[in-house]
Amino acid sequence: MAIVEEGEYKGNAMLVLKNTEDDRWPFQFGLKKAKLIVEHIDDIKKFVEKHDKPEAK
Repeated sequence: MAIVEEGEYKGNAMLVLKNTEDDRWPFQFGLKKAKLIVEHIDDIKKFVEKHDKPEAK
């Protein structure tokens, strides 16, 4: 499960998603991109379903 935190960059609120607490390159974005994600969440889900491959065990 990802770790979700709020941060700040140059006075702007950021959402930070980490795979682990020690993640060196977390996925982070601000309000403008968050709104785009929310607006297009169904397209993002379709993209994941189309390209997600089962993990090798």
